Amino acid sequence: MLIYALQGVGYGFAAAVQPGPLQTYLISQTLKNGRRRTLPAALAPLISDGLILAVVLLVLSRVPGWFTRFLYIAGGCFVLYLAVGAFRAWRGFEATSSVAVESSQQSVFKAAMTNALNPGPYLYWSLVTGPVLLAGWRETPINGIGFLMGFYIAIVSTLAGTILLFGTAGQFGSKVNRALLGVSASALACFGLYQLWRGLH
Repeated sequence: MLIYALQGVGYGFAAAVQPGPLQTYLISQTLKNGRRRTLPAALAPLISDGLILAVVLLVLSRVPGWFTRFLYIAGGCFVLYLAVGAFRAWRGFEATSSVAVESSQQSVFKAAMTNALNPGPYLYWSLVTGPVLLAGWRETPINGIGFLMGFYIAIVSTLAGTILLFGTAGQFGSKVNRALLGVSASALACFGLYQLWRGLH
């Protein structure tokens, strides 16, 4: 079990540090709403990955190529929607801004949706971690459980660390906070457009 748990930790950390729509969304929310309200959103993979695992392990390997393209297009549209929200927050940003602050529940829901509509986790589970999970489970279920525990402990901890890091950076001043928020809005737009391009080509 220990070997599979350590593999899970490694893969979970690798997934969390790779730039993507979820990470960028968490950063933009941290800059807009603060780390305290955004921190629960680090749990988003625990909510969204149940669906992802079911699809990958039971369905995704058997569906035609158009379904993957559909995921890219749907995910791209949702990420662009998040980018528009981040851009509006950047445009109307003030040091004493009264911009509407999202609740922790809203942040968690949107983060989970971002992850569920992003093809990255589907591909990651189907090509990288899924085979390891299945191999461990076939040896003994405890190996599969150990892998999942290591994976989610690592990914949630790393995402929480990212939120805390950028929450601290945002305290350096309103100009830094606004600049970082603008960068995150641009990054979200780029990820959304890239996913649309992948889906349409």
